[in-house]
Amino acid sequence: MIKISVVVPAYNEEANIAPLCLRLHKTLTDIDEAYEIIFIDDGSKDGTVSEVLKCRAADERVKLISFARNFGHEMANTAGFRKASGEAVVIIDADLQDPPEVIQEMYEKYVEGYDVVYAQRRSRKKESPIKKATSKLFYRVLKSLSDTEIPLDTGDFRLLSRRAVTALNQMDEKNRFFRGLTHWIGFNVTQVYFDRDERHAGETKYSYLKLVRLALDAIVSFSYKPLKLFSLFGFISAIVGFVMMVYWIVKKLAFGNPTDGWTSTVTIFLFFFGLLMMQLSLIGEYIARIYEEVRERPLYIIGREEGFKHE
Repeated sequence: MIKISVVVPAYNEEANIAPLCLRLHKTLTDIDEAYEIIFIDDGSKDGTVSEVLKCRAADERVKLISFARNFGHEMANTAGFRKASGEAVVIIDADLQDPPEVIQEMYEKYVEGYDVVYAQRRSRKKESPIKKATSKLFYRVLKSLSDTEIPLDTGDFRLLSRRAVTALNQMDEKNRFFRGLTHWIGFNVTQVYFDRDERHAGETKYSYLKLVRLALDAIVSFSYKPLKLFSLFGFISAIVGFVMMVYWIVKKLAFGNPTDGWTSTVTIFLFFFGLLMMQLSLIGEYIARIYEEVRERPLYIIGREEGFKHE
């Protein structure tokens, strides 16, 4: 029986595969010889698949799932967890920013009885002040808006027990935020702390636009508070508008003068119409996600598998 599975989503990580395999083998061997490493190639256009196959040729405990095209990081996580057969399953990125050696500390927490062990960053090496500031802001905004308790300053790097993985695999939603789902399922949760390293090779796959999209997905997937917040804004705006209307009517009746101020009138109109468009856009985001769900397309398409037995 496999004691521990490690799921590694990878997209154009050719230069990182070999050193990651070496460090994973060393760490996992210290834990137990019964392990597997599952690489999920998310439609890479470089030699990522070839490098994984080289690792597999040296050790058959390395396995491969290759998507037919790029389906995104969250779908790669999903595919890995559905294929993993270990009693404990770890998710780790391929860029070596998350040190594989931390897995041993995670596993010790799992042995103590915890079902979800997430890795929380103490520091982030060689990241720009803008990236650090936006990341810090994102986690705090998400924490304030989300109905699910999501720890600050954590990524996907974590360990889940078999029963937590089973619960996670029951979810078929299309718009997924993995680090939120692992806390939504509940069970016993704890954390370990680590210092995040700089990327070993290559460039990050998350542009600022993608990060904004991820933040929006996270907030919309785990909270209705934005809708409630804009409903409150709309209610307040209606009250303010009514009070202003009464004020202008009384002013005209009392003083017999029409209300002056074309600029202020236009400004007020622009403000309220802008607020209305923001409300409609937010509603559109929720409706778009409903549309994604009702189409019932598969979450991903696998183009190739290596190392898995088929009935």
